[in-house]
Amino acid sequence: MTISNLSTKTNLTIDNVRENILGIDTRVPVFDGSLQRYVNLDNAASTPSLKPVFEKVTEFMQWYSSIHRGTGFKSQVSTHVYEEAHEIALNFVKADPASNTVIFGKNASESLNKLAHSVEFKPGEVVLTTIMEHHSNDLPWRATASVKHVRVDKNGALDQAHLDAMLNKYAGHVRMVVVTGASNVTGYINPIHEIAEKVHRAGAEILVDAAQLAPHRAIDVYPNDHPRHIDYLVTAAHKMYAPFGSSTLIGKKETFLQGDPDVVGGGTVDIVTVDHVKWAGLPDREEAGSPNVVGAVAQAKTMLCLQEMGMEAIAEHEARLTAYLLRKLAKMDDVIVYGITDPARVAEKVGVVPITVVGKSHYLVAAILSHEGAIGVRNGCFCAHPYLFSLLNLDSEQTKNYQQQIINNNRSQLPGLVRISFGCYNNEEDVDRLIDTLERIVHNEYKGEYIQDPVRGEYRPKGFKSNLAEYFSLE
Repeated sequence: MTISNLSTKTNLTIDNVRENILGIDTRVPVFDGSLQRYVNLDNAASTPSLKPVFEKVTEFMQWYSSIHRGTGFKSQVSTHVYEEAHEIALNFVKADPASNTVIFGKNASESLNKLAHSVEFKPGEVVLTTIMEHHSNDLPWRATASVKHVRVDKNGALDQAHLDAMLNKYAGHVRMVVVTGASNVTGYINPIHEIAEKVHRAGAEILVDAAQLAPHRAIDVYPNDHPRHIDYLVTAAHKMYAPFGSSTLIGKKETFLQGDPDVVGGGTVDIVTVDHVKWAGLPDREEAGSPNVVGAVAQAKTMLCLQEMGMEAIAEHEARLTAYLLRKLAKMDDVIVYGITDPARVAEKVGVVPITVVGKSHYLVAAILSHEGAIGVRNGCFCAHPYLFSLLNLDSEQTKNYQQQIINNNRSQLPGLVRISFGCYNNEEDVDRLIDTLERIVHNEYKGEYIQDPVRGEYRPKGFKSNLAEYFSLE
């Protein structure tokens, strides 16, 4: 029996990645009673697992044990692997381990909340965020600081001139600028290093929410004294082909050594008496309780797999696929694409394409894609309500009206988009399936009669039932 090694090569390439995706050939029931191969175009929400990641986790499970302070051999192996996972996460974004730490959390939302509670704000200091942020990179800051929002333009791109104006308006008071690396709605990639230069000139720090960026582009945070340095960065493993839930928060050690940890308990201390606590060093003091060792293993292995495939190869493949989709959609008069629509500009975004079908509810379009095309997409506002309202050009009166509908427990008329999002394993055949089903939707050639649940807003085809327990059950 050999000890698990996270860095074992898998011979994974962009050309063979599709066959290395768990569940790639899974067949699901559709409205006509047949089974069709499932097409996952909802990767911006969660990606499927890479087989090498799942296999590495399975291999590790024979060594799984409680980490730190355990004298048993399995505990020592688990501790070694858990600490190795931290090193791999730092290396993934080229962070200097001497001055930076990596803290594992259960997801990106938790990591962003942790940072928001770890930064010590002085009276009068503000946080600049943007309208395009996921709620997880907006709401945590509202709870701890005075937050000001930077606008986007009519196409949904960050308004750089407004960012400059806000930095100037609040000069001397900006503590932190928090920005998404890539939008989970439109796929726009923000020029994070150019923004970092502006932020540092203003005497502030920058956080990049890289949950959508990290699976698709190489990231270099640069040395801490570099003007383009990213001070803090967060990733999400479930969007990077790793199961079991985990995230990384990477940033300056000095920030997390100030004051008390935001969550305290077992593992966060060196010693406790009835009237004194000495906190442990990093990252232990910020990883309270028994950690998700298996999630850390999965996350570290998927980072190694992405590096082995080559982030440039991934970006090129997804750019070709996105351009292919945009060219197809451009021929459909009744489909509106939001954000970047020019296939020549796909390098400016990750593979996320939001659409609407004229005259059709986003709820209905998503339902037909699922029930008649076996295609998984996501619809709605994607935890980015202010951004969606801006993209859809909704005024304050319309927004209030929708708020009242939710209060009345009726979501049937809520605005939203249908989001198509690629992983590195998707191909042209997946796009063709999507386009074929969209064509049938546009021309009212779908087969089912769809009934809407006004409370949830969702549609289901009349008379169609599927016993989900037949496909998977815990019993």
